[in-house]
Amino acid sequence: MPGTELVTRKTEEDGVELLTLRHPPVNALSTALLAELGRCVDAVQNDPHSRSVVLTGEGTYFSAGADLKELAVMDRRLAPQMVEAGQRLFDRIERLRVPVIAAVNGLAVGGGLELALACDLRVLGDSAKMGAPEVNFGLMPSYGGTQRLPRLVGVAKAKELIFTGNMVPAAEALRIGLANKVVPSGQEVRAARDLAHTIAQRAPRAVQAAKRAMREGLERTQDEGLAIEARAFAEEVLDSQDLGEGIAAFIERRPPKFQGA
Repeated sequence: MPGTELVTRKTEEDGVELLTLRHPPVNALSTALLAELGRCVDAVQNDPHSRSVVLTGEGTYFSAGADLKELAVMDRRLAPQMVEAGQRLFDRIERLRVPVIAAVNGLAVGGGLELALACDLRVLGDSAKMGAPEVNFGLMPSYGGTQRLPRLVGVAKAKELIFTGNMVPAAEALRIGLANKVVPSGQEVRAARDLAHTIAQRAPRAVQAAKRAMREGLERTQDEGLAIEARAFAEEVLDSQDLGEGIAAFIERRPPKFQGA
């Protein structure tokens, strides 16, 4: 889409970032869109004022996943490189220093589901649906779906969803832990922004240290995870100005004003 911004970035008060996919009609994850998304992710990562992110799709789709038209004409010898690039990008989203909230409007399927899985939290409109339909097209999840989905909903449920390609409505997504919150359709971005602003008002260094400790700890044994938690507390939280501000605000019975220092 020459001359068209495929991903927009808007910075709101409190350091909340709104990233919007803009590739009508279904926000397919073309190589060009993924490249733009990667640049936005890097910009957020390098902006010390960023405190939380809302990721959504413009229109009636969060994302329908891979651009099948692009895939149909692609030299298949290049497909492994495309998969590895997508995996690296989604890993960067998962490892972004600030929390990322997916505001899911309409459908999040295939790579769109995998993009939502790379986010920390997922807020769905009540008419939204999620699924991994790749097997219907002779494909399989390849942007992290086979790894993140079982970790989130359990191995048996993930196998069912991936092997059948069946769609999951919002209420079911909430029940199995795929969604954190379901709101009336059309209110998902507002609800995700409210959550993002709530997070942005908390002590940034503490939030970011907790996110890193959870991410890295869950990849190891519990004892190793506890060591990571203790190190994060000692190195990133204990000497922070925000800790002093939080204690002072509690004693003075006023809202804290965290600076991220």
